[in-house]
Amino acid sequence: MGRLRLEDIVQATGGKVLCGNAEEFSGLSIDSRTIRAGELFVALKGDHFDGHDYINSALAGGRGALVHLSSVEPPENTTVILVQNTLEALQNLARHLRFKSAVPVIGVTGTNGKTTTKELIASIFGQRQKVLKTSGNLNNHIGLPLCLGRMDGDEDIMVLEMGSNARGDIRQLCEIALPDFAVVTNVGPAHLEGFGSLEAVRDTDLEILAYAKTASVNADDAFLLEGITNYRGRLITYGIKNNADVSAKDIMLGTRGSGFKLCLPGKRKIAVSLQLSGTFNIYNALAAASVADALGIGLDDIKNGLESFGGVPMRLEIKEMRGALVISDVYNANPASMEEALKELVRLKRKRTIAVLGDMLELGGYAGEAHKKLVRLVSDLNIDLLVAVGPEMSRAAAEFKGSFYTSADSESARSLLSGICGSGDAILVKGSRGMLMEKVLQETDASGAGEGTHAL
Repeated sequence: MGRLRLEDIVQATGGKVLCGNAEEFSGLSIDSRTIRAGELFVALKGDHFDGHDYINSALAGGRGALVHLSSVEPPENTTVILVQNTLEALQNLARHLRFKSAVPVIGVTGTNGKTTTKELIASIFGQRQKVLKTSGNLNNHIGLPLCLGRMDGDEDIMVLEMGSNARGDIRQLCEIALPDFAVVTNVGPAHLEGFGSLEAVRDTDLEILAYAKTASVNADDAFLLEGITNYRGRLITYGIKNNADVSAKDIMLGTRGSGFKLCLPGKRKIAVSLQLSGTFNIYNALAAASVADALGIGLDDIKNGLESFGGVPMRLEIKEMRGALVISDVYNANPASMEEALKELVRLKRKRTIAVLGDMLELGGYAGEAHKKLVRLVSDLNIDLLVAVGPEMSRAAAEFKGSFYTSADSESARSLLSGICGSGDAILVKGSRGMLMEKVLQETDASGAGEGTHAL
């Protein structure tokens, strides 16, 4: 558990202790329902909630609170610190803790593959070192500071995922985390509602270059490389198609895994067998290997770290259900990740292919054309059946040249799919997080309530 000293909190935030005398806290929490004994509750205020409304329950479970309202009446034996703005205080505290740490920080950004790449990097370094990493995909202006608040002080390295929805987001995270090393996985159309253009997506991801002394980038992403100008640090490239410092040869793609020969500078090579499927996961592995090699990690540890990682839940999980092979890739979706998943569906074809695709959200004015373009790709890939889920995908379904079905939501798509799939089919289920596409694969009991287990 981390140890947050009261004096560091006051120094970093400029806060005033209203009551209590706790000298340290075991970590930070923003959720009164899950706060643990010894933690400091940060009362954040959002558009639809105010953490100050839950102070009493938070303090009943935790040890103190960071607030910006002096009218709070805390229970006895708790510590309350008053600041001007709790979000800024959280970020300032994280920056303060980062300044005090001399360990290397790796920042991972890009459109697709950030979470898997981050986990692969952590797996490699974790072979011999203590690693602090962002939890799940908590990669924004709240999640990243909370991660830094978990520091014990004896970490050897930090691996931090950095996500963005608009210009300046990566710069803000870098100002907090001060990354020494950067990994940029790729650039694609995502969150265009906030960015406005693909160029803005790229420019935002590349904000990390102003901070990192070493950067690893995808050599096969021409659009990404075009945006890198005047970078004065060390640039490392990884890829499969184009010349790169770190590359993969002799690639073999299986149903539930993949293999390749990892090629590193100096003609060093080693065979790697991933538990992950798909060409895009080989790119993620190359990204992880490139930064690990740059930091002096040996070949055996790189190999063992890559091979021991079993994958991220809800991302390209391969399942057998009632004789059908199902690709469950339900965490999120954008045009680029949809294309890669569809290619994987075609690669794994046995008899029929069925694509169950939910709306891609946060595309703004690009949404209509993006969905039509995606459905045309489904036709070009000769996929047999399309199940379009949600209003955007349903409107675009007319672009499909074969048989298609439309569904208002993932729950109705579940019963629809159950009636059309059969043994030997290969099925892809994918859509944006807000579409709750995991419900397509949930079993129902007699009353129709979801049980949360898979069954087709």
